[in-house]
Amino acid sequence: MKLPENFGPELALLTERLTQSVGQLAKIDLPDIGTSPHETVLTGEGFRLLRYDSGAERANQCAVLIVYALVNRPWVLDLEPGRSTIAQLIASGLDVFLIEWEDPLAADQNRGFSDYACRMLDECVDTVSRLRNESTVNLLGVCQGGTFSLCYTALYGHKVRNLVTMVTPVDFHTEDNVLSSWARKVDLDRLVGCYGNVPGTLLNALFVSLQPFRLGSKKYLDLVDLADNPEGLRTFARMERWIADSPDQAGRAFREFVGALFQRNALVRGELILDGKVVDLRDVCCPVLNIYALADHLVPASASSALADHVASTDYSELVFDGGHIGIYVSRSAQEKISPAVAAWLQARP
Repeated sequence: MKLPENFGPELALLTERLTQSVGQLAKIDLPDIGTSPHETVLTGEGFRLLRYDSGAERANQCAVLIVYALVNRPWVLDLEPGRSTIAQLIASGLDVFLIEWEDPLAADQNRGFSDYACRMLDECVDTVSRLRNESTVNLLGVCQGGTFSLCYTALYGHKVRNLVTMVTPVDFHTEDNVLSSWARKVDLDRLVGCYGNVPGTLLNALFVSLQPFRLGSKKYLDLVDLADNPEGLRTFARMERWIADSPDQAGRAFREFVGALFQRNALVRGELILDGKVVDLRDVCCPVLNIYALADHLVPASASSALADHVASTDYSELVFDGGHIGIYVSRSAQEKISPAVAAWLQARP
């Protein structure tokens, strides 16, 4: 095969700019993430409950409790100024609370699915209700946290006013769900028996393998375009810090969640049991806003949009984002569209 005549000079230029970007990146201090002002309003076994912003005016604003996934830190929701879902929610007039899950210790390997979706979440809901002097809360569940929120709403619906789900898996057996196809082949007893708590580094490697070029080589080639863009390099560094910092998973909770949902699809089959009770999505009767991304490689749109067929809510609506699983939190278009829409939807349902 004959290479183009200009291939050599173009390759040299590419190498030069990539070297320049990497060199500048190495000189950048590790940027902070998750820096929006907040206070800890509750510390429990396995979690902290955070409240954002400050000032007495919060009492007059519509409140929302964010329930994030276990598999990553929630700081992708507060990556940096200008790329912060949390900051946008605050700017849109919401009183924002967030559950920060704590890393499980070796002694926590028997912490289960119900501990997260029922006990801990219920403690946070009650605290938000008490601080707000309100009998119900608004939930915003993100990814796996959305599944937790759905389960909680089905079991404790009298405590939930409105429910927002974002890139939330519901039907785990849609044909385009690559992650689920892989997870169905995992011997969970052997995996958890080997590790106790499942290492975050192991799960990180799995997620990268879903899109090896895009999540591997391509993102470093994209550095070429950032050679003369210090702000872009700092954003890149923040994203890399977030991606690399994946917490371990409590062994029992991981085995129960993956086994029940990824392997048996128990949620939509009405076979999921938490806290001794069957989780029936038909018991979700409150208003629901379901947000999903069309190019999501982790939670396909089909896995999220299935929710419409299972809840009993008469006030159900969807917000579709033309992007991916991470872009829905940090892209410029998402900043302009998603948080303001969530705030407006909640404020219309006091």
